[in-house]
Amino acid sequence: MSERALAQRFNEVVLPHLGDALALARWLTGNAADAEDVVQDACIKAHAGISGYAGGNARAWLLTIVRNTSYTWMARNRPRAMMAVGDLGDLDDMAAAHGTSLPDEDGPEASLIAKADTAALEAAIAALPQPFRETLVLRDINGLSYREISAMLTVPIGTVMSRLARARGLLAAELGRAS
Repeated sequence: MSERALAQRFNEVVLPHLGDALALARWLTGNAADAEDVVQDACIKAHAGISGYAGGNARAWLLTIVRNTSYTWMARNRPRAMMAVGDLGDLDDMAAAHGTSLPDEDGPEASLIAKADTAALEAAIAALPQPFRETLVLRDINGLSYREISAMLTVPIGTVMSRLARARGLLAAELGRAS
């Protein structure tokens, strides 16, 4: 395949999903600057492997590379005691995508309450054990199917379903305690 064809394929397969890649990396690494480094490394790996991309779900393919790159990057750059936490911007985007954000015209009090709810949700997600948090983020924020998550994490679909159920249960319990 020529360099031009590889570049064209990279543009078609990877570039449309960079936002999702950055959001996943932010959740896994805990901050935007580290996420940008991870996504840059992931894009280099994706470019190197684009000739081997066999088709299928390009988003799941890229997010798998981002996930693996995130863990490699964190193992290299962080002590084990540090845990990943996503950022508030992802939750704002998620709330807006689902039509649950409050418009500014509801007033500053409503906006403040919405921000407090978002912060509580972010803290509750961050407190989840890593396998549960990762599964919840991939399903509920990135919108991947159970099958895609199963392939990405190399676990059975039943494990994905149980991790998601336990994550949602822990989240509901934590948020129920907070209110």
